[in-house]
Amino acid sequence: MRKRNIEPAGQIENTKQDGRFNPQYIRNTPLHLAVMLGNKECAHLLLAHNAPVKVKNAQGWSPLAEAISYGDRQMITALLRKLKQQSRESVEEKRPRLLKALKELGDFYLELHWDFQSWVPLLSRILPSDACKIYKQGINIRLDTTLIDFTDMKCQRGDLSFIFNGDAAPSESFVVLDNEQKVYQRIHHEESEMETEEEVDILMSSDIYSATLSTKSISFTRAQTGWLFREDKTERVGNFLADFYLVNGLVLESRKRREHLSEEDILRNKAIMESLSKGGNIMEQNFEPIRRQSLTPPPQNTITWEEYISAENGKAPHLGRELVCKESKKTFKATIAMSQEFPLRIELLLNVLEVIAPFKHFNKLREFVQMKLPPGFPVKLDIPVFPTITATVTFQEFRYDEFDGSIFAIPDDYKEDPSRFPDL
Repeated sequence: MRKRNIEPAGQIENTKQDGRFNPQYIRNTPLHLAVMLGNKECAHLLLAHNAPVKVKNAQGWSPLAEAISYGDRQMITALLRKLKQQSRESVEEKRPRLLKALKELGDFYLELHWDFQSWVPLLSRILPSDACKIYKQGINIRLDTTLIDFTDMKCQRGDLSFIFNGDAAPSESFVVLDNEQKVYQRIHHEESEMETEEEVDILMSSDIYSATLSTKSISFTRAQTGWLFREDKTERVGNFLADFYLVNGLVLESRKRREHLSEEDILRNKAIMESLSKGGNIMEQNFEPIRRQSLTPPPQNTITWEEYISAENGKAPHLGRELVCKESKKTFKATIAMSQEFPLRIELLLNVLEVIAPFKHFNKLREFVQMKLPPGFPVKLDIPVFPTITATVTFQEFRYDEFDGSIFAIPDDYKEDPSRFPDL
């Protein structure tokens, strides 16, 4: 493909914001096109030149999502490995700036609570809550939690500690401790061939999800209290006086695709969800992983290049396997409490959250507080985590403090277990 042909398809000029692509303006990148058209040579050439795998098109789909739909196992594996490599490189690229920000920030103790809720009755029964304790000293951070990760399919519980050691080499910096089993795992370890193959099996047998939090029309209005004499709501949250606001226009747009799944896959996934809704644990189920074979390629596409590039922006014709997609939009009613008394600024909180971004629910919090919020610090807020699940996050306590340096080290009697937390 000549360069003049690639540019209209990607339309990625002026779409970077804070180092990230803005999917609102992207049709498909060259890597999207190569994957959807089954052009392996072109796709591998783009990957060799570090084409971004995480970037999404206007519909919210990444090249990896399109590869899963197409069903070529080799291509899915190549994209998955490149995605993990690019994620590691991104962390290393941000490291100098992050360490500088941590050095300038005073040492402190921060405690925050997570409470997950859902409007789905059966789902509400299995949703977790958690109290997190964060210790920051110098360029080291420790997070104590009982919830290491949470998805709509499962949660991982236990007595867990996450440690970031800024003085260590990048490959040694991130560690998760299981304080019950007295083992630890380094995050961003190189996966074995078997681990990668098992992850590909899961991707090929599961729905493809895309969720986008739309804040285009978001606004904030003061929450009111009282029946006869209405006044702005102001209450204490923990030790801090806060003004309460209603969040208006917050929409979660979600899409789910399953054109790559067989009827057997759909029935098995439904059985897993039914078991979870009754209080079961996915780790206790006897759903044996099945080694997936590549799917038969979809029929060759008949859309011409002229038809493709002349399509309206954001509405380019689909080039891969025929879509089986369910879309939904949910408007969230949320409340946020902003305190002028909280000692930490949002900008400094973002630096801390960036360190613990491997925890998906903390990354959701980070994305939310990056919005233009009312004055103050968000000591209590509601955030959408999944289409059916919201979380209330409350900052209960904050104080500047000093700690024994040993809390940021791996205890001598802990043993390394590289597979303790397979999702990290």
